[in-house]
Amino acid sequence: MGDYQQDPMVHLELTGNTGLVLRRPFDPTAHDLDASFRLTRFADLKGRCCKVPKEVLEKLVSSLQQDYMQDPDQPFMPINSPRIGIGLDCSVIPLRHGGLCMVQTTDFFYPIVDDPYMMGKIACSNVLSDLYAMGVTECDNMLMLLAVSTKMIEKERDVVIPLIMRGFKDSALEAGTSVTGGHSVVNPWCTIGGVATTVCQNNEFIVPDNAVVGDVLVLTKALGTQVAVNAHQWLDQSERWNRIKLVVSEEDVRKAYHRAMDSMSRLNRVAARLMHKYNAHGATDVTGFGLLGHAQTLASHQKNEVSFVIHNLPVIAKMAAVAKACGNMFQLLQGHSAETSGGLLICLPREQAAAYCKDIEKQEGCQAWIIGIVEKGSRTARIIDKPRVIEVPAKD
Repeated sequence: MGDYQQDPMVHLELTGNTGLVLRRPFDPTAHDLDASFRLTRFADLKGRCCKVPKEVLEKLVSSLQQDYMQDPDQPFMPINSPRIGIGLDCSVIPLRHGGLCMVQTTDFFYPIVDDPYMMGKIACSNVLSDLYAMGVTECDNMLMLLAVSTKMIEKERDVVIPLIMRGFKDSALEAGTSVTGGHSVVNPWCTIGGVATTVCQNNEFIVPDNAVVGDVLVLTKALGTQVAVNAHQWLDQSERWNRIKLVVSEEDVRKAYHRAMDSMSRLNRVAARLMHKYNAHGATDVTGFGLLGHAQTLASHQKNEVSFVIHNLPVIAKMAAVAKACGNMFQLLQGHSAETSGGLLICLPREQAAAYCKDIEKQEGCQAWIIGIVEKGSRTARIIDKPRVIEVPAKD
């Protein structure tokens, strides 16, 4: 245990066969790969947009949602059945068998960190997070979706892909579920993701549309993960590094990067379980469209005439300064910076929120923050002009 105590970058990991083991960060040379190997290079899209713009996506899915809800030919599902899905985190479909619903979600993305094992864990956590945003804490089954980059040489493929798959599987094990299948292809870019499915009773999920005036907004993970992983990549790119080196040190960046990896790979399962205990009125997970993008989507689906106002932004240490040094590139403080496998944004009764945050810290050793309020409004969300930035310590 001496090495573990001396090296803060050594992790205790839960694995399928041997329980808790010590795992060091990925070292390419330990696998006979070139020291310059970077997994994130297999996500290089040469300037192409990595995601569909939010406003375009909303137009695409709105017509699909309308057609679906008006379809009179659905067998065994009357038009007034409590179907939830398009535009929200999960599909919730009543089954033929009385009292049961199938809750299902899918997601995949490109490598954002250079440790293949951690990339697998992050991908699995990201898929499961949509279930957790609905208050669902038990997943019955997962499928894995994997694309192997055609740019990988055979040695890189044989080292990296098994590590990604192992990380994905170990995260599923931590969530109390298993991976029983999936699909793999070759592709110009490496991608990793999956499908999560569960069958549950109506009291096992929380419909995300019951926010009321007086609720507060709680966030369960710090912001700034995209900034942290980009800053870490820039350590090897002198032109980009020169833009930020006056506000952050190399050590600061490495600590922020490891904090981001730990955060993105952490399951939102405890946060989901506590949503039931503290009577949450709805939630979403903060991912590709940033804090404000997902807050706006959640607000737009509320039954009551409410709006969300965000006052506080918990950000990984030094990443707000990095974002400012990059001009308008990330829009972190405007709430638009992507947050892969981010935290849950939860509407909680004001009198329950502090206890929720205290409980999650007691169980996980990680903070949650009250970041805003729910007020009377027209189902919108906004961040105040000068939000309070809470510096969240990076990994020591």
